Amino acid sequence: MLVTVARFSFPYEAQIAKARLESEGISAFIADEHTVNMQWLYSNAMGGVRLQVSESDLDKAHEILNQDRSNLVDQELGCDGERKCESCSSRNIEPFTKGKKPAFLVFLLLGMPLFFYQHGIKCRDCGHFQKLNNHK
Repeated sequence: MLVTVARFSFPYEAQIAKARLESEGISAFIADEHTVNMQWLYSNAMGGVRLQVSESDLDKAHEILNQDRSNLVDQELGCDGERKCESCSSRNIEPFTKGKKPAFLVFLLLGMPLFFYQHGIKCRDCGHFQKLNNHK
């Protein structure tokens, strides 16, 4: 029997997690990937893209997916891993997608999204949004 180990907003995130599990010898399957690819605005309403594993592998899969391996990426890119806000120099930042809500509203009203969204980080202290196009 398959059980859901994680949910993702975007199919590529589920593919990355699936590859991580399969590299550790755990068979994984992705559900709702094609539906979200066709209508990405439905992702939140459907509960996202589901990553599923065998019930017997659930605990090991949780352990693998919860490992923080971000330091390996920072080492590979040669950055110190200490991102901070460009505006106030705070380290209290979070990943943020700018423009997703307006695109959804326009889609509901007109039937097609007219805005592009941008991935970046947002400062929790001052609210400044910063695109992620450099390694700071």
